[in-house]
Amino acid sequence: MAIILGIDPGSRITGYGVLLHKGNAFSYLGSGCIKTDVDDMPSRLKIIFAGVTQIIEQFSPDCMAIEKIFMAKNPDSAFKLGQARGVAMVAGVNKELPIYEYAARQVKQTVVGTGAADKQQIQMMVKYLLKLEKSPQADAADALAIAITHCHLGVNMLRVKQGALSMKKGRLR
Repeated sequence: MAIILGIDPGSRITGYGVLLHKGNAFSYLGSGCIKTDVDDMPSRLKIIFAGVTQIIEQFSPDCMAIEKIFMAKNPDSAFKLGQARGVAMVAGVNKELPIYEYAARQVKQTVVGTGAADKQQIQMMVKYLLKLEKSPQADAADALAIAITHCHLGVNMLRVKQGALSMKKGRLR
């Protein structure tokens, strides 16, 4: 059993989603957005850091899953996204959470079945998979999709690592 915190970083809106993962099933614990309604970047980063820290304290997750950076058409946007992502990761590391990173295409492929899925498709699939009454806000849905991806892929990566360690130990005898 594990609690996974998914983060969809953004300099204006950072989405978060929290799932309980038990065996092959996961269930919704909470989601929302950290909105930075200020203009200067240092203040935005402070709000993101404080918000992620508060969410970690509220839900006590076992790990954080976050979207990998991608090359945006606008270098300034990519830079701001990287800063937002960085402070979210520092908030997790400060609370001693392991951090797992997933590419946007990988998240879309895992949750919707196509790496080219749009935001509405992600919202609909997250609503369906988590049996929610209504679709979460787009950034929160993306964060939940990242957490769902970790439930599917992160567990499999751990099994592969454990299997490799078992094989290695077996050969050392």
